[in-house]
Amino acid sequence: MNDVDRFFVDTNIVLYSVDAAQPDKQRQARANAERKLRLERRVARELVATLGEWQSVEMSLGLVQRAWHWMDRAPVAYWDGLILAAAEQAGCSWLLSEDFQPGRRYGAVTVINPLLRRPEEFGLKPARRR
Repeated sequence: MNDVDRFFVDTNIVLYSVDAAQPDKQRQARANAERKLRLERRVARELVATLGEWQSVEMSLGLVQRAWHWMDRAPVAYWDGLILAAAEQAGCSWLLSEDFQPGRRYGAVTVINPLLRRPEEFGLKPARRR
């Protein structure tokens, strides 16, 4: 992987990083996050600010139609089709999710389950401290 590779992160991976009810998933999700997350007000606000820097994908008819494409072609459920379509629209090479088959390619997007692999195994460099 090079510095221009882009990752699309399924929201369940973000949620696991704050879910103490599933400590194994929480630990692995945190190992794949920029920093450990807490639910304190200050930290929650920082999280929102950080997530606000992520490039989001706008909902459109074209995105829905591309989700239908994946429903028919893959086949996947509608919501998973939307995730794939959004990853494509964002120009991502990698989809971090536990809900898809690891290693499977959907067009130009390849799935990685970050709960099964450490960040260095798929080329992520340690985050810079701010």
